[in-house]
Amino acid sequence: MSNLFTELKQRGFIKQITVPEERIENILNNKKISMYVGFDPTKESLHVGHLMPIMLLSHMQRAGHRPICVVGGATALVGDPSGKDSMREMLTDEKIQENLRGIKKQLSHFIDFKEEKALLVNNYDWLGNENYIHFIRTVGPHFTVNRMLAAECFKMRMEKGLSFLEFNYMIMQAYDFYVLSRKYECELQIGGDDQWSNIIAGIELIRRIDAREGMGMTFPLLTKSDGKKMGKTEGGAIWLDPEWTTPYEYYQFWRNSTDEDVIKFIKIFTYIPLDEINKFETYKGEDLNQVKELLAYEATKILHGVENADSAREAAKNIFLNGGSDGAPSIEMDKNKVIDKLIVDITVEANLFESKGEARRMIKQGGLSINDKKVNDINSVFDKNDLTNGEFMMKKGKKTFLLVKVI
Repeated sequence: MSNLFTELKQRGFIKQITVPEERIENILNNKKISMYVGFDPTKESLHVGHLMPIMLLSHMQRAGHRPICVVGGATALVGDPSGKDSMREMLTDEKIQENLRGIKKQLSHFIDFKEEKALLVNNYDWLGNENYIHFIRTVGPHFTVNRMLAAECFKMRMEKGLSFLEFNYMIMQAYDFYVLSRKYECELQIGGDDQWSNIIAGIELIRRIDAREGMGMTFPLLTKSDGKKMGKTEGGAIWLDPEWTTPYEYYQFWRNSTDEDVIKFIKIFTYIPLDEINKFETYKGEDLNQVKELLAYEATKILHGVENADSAREAAKNIFLNGGSDGAPSIEMDKNKVIDKLIVDITVEANLFESKGEARRMIKQGGLSINDKKVNDINSVFDKNDLTNGEFMMKKGKKTFLLVKVI
C-alpha cells in the first residue's frame, strides 16, 4: 500500500485521532482493517454535505480496507442532539425504511459492496429487538452521567432542554461500535468533528467490556469560503438523488465553486492524484475556471456516471458559450400561471427564488433576465410574445438558468 494516511491528511480528511499519528499511519499503510461511518436516514436522499465521509471511505477502500456503512434505522428513531439547538423531527418506522432504500442506492455509486468488499448494515438489526433491561445492565454501568453531561454534544442543549430520549443517543452509538467490533472486527470509527464525544464513548465501552482497543478519527466539518455549510445554496440543499438535483444542477454546483474553494474541493471530492492537483495551486483567472470545470466533471462522473457528466458539461458549454437552452434544467408551468402574471410570482412558483422578497431584491439589483432581457421593474408582467415555441428562459444572476415550458 502507498502512504494512505499522508494522502488522507494532505487531502484534508483528518482533524482528530484518538491514537498517535505514527501508530495509525503504520496501521493504515501496512494492514487491512474495517472501519465504519454512520448515516442517519432522516431523508430519502443524502446531500453534498454527506460526501466527505463517503469519499473518505471510498479512498480507504481503494487502498484495500473494508468500509462498513451503518445506516441508523434505530438511532434515527431517537435523533442525534449533536450540533442541534432543538429536538429533531420524530420519524415513523415506515418513513425510515423508505429513506434507507434511497441511501443504499446512493452509497453504491461511491463504494463497492460486491463480495463483501464493504458492508452495509442497519443498527436496528441489533438495537431494534434489544431488551431494555439487558441493554441498560450491559451498557449503563460503564457510563457516568456527570461525564456524559460534560460532552460537547450535550452542552448547547442543556439550557433549552435535553430530553431523556436524546440523552440515550451517545450510549446507542457507543453500543454500535461495540457490536461492530465484536461481529465484524471493526477497529476504527470515523465521524465529523462534532462526533468526537460519541466516538470516545464507543472506544471506552469496547475497552471496558471486552478489553479491546478501538480507534477513532474525525474529519473537519466542511464549510465554504463564505462560511455556509457545504451543500447548502440559496435554492436549498444539493441532493445526491438525480430526481431531487439533476446531473446538470449537480455539475453547476461544483462549477460555481469560488476561487478560494476549488482546490480544497478537488482534493476532497475527486480521485485526481495530488501531484496533479498541486500544479493547480498557482492558477488564476481562466486557468482556474478550467480547474472548476474539471472538478464539476469529475464529481458528476463519480455520482451520475460518464454519460451524464458528458451531457452536463456539453449543456453548460451550450448555455454559457452559445446562449442555447439545450440541457438547462426545465419545468412545466400552466399557462394560466404565466401569461399576464407578475414575473415575481412566476419566479417563486417556479422555485427560482424562495420568496417574493428575494425575487424583488434580485430584480432591483439587475439579477433577473427573461430570454436574456433584464427585468427592471418588480411590477412587470409576463407577455405571451416572450414565448418561443411555448418556452422561455429565466436566468438568475450570471450562472443559474431555468427553462420554462408553458402548457
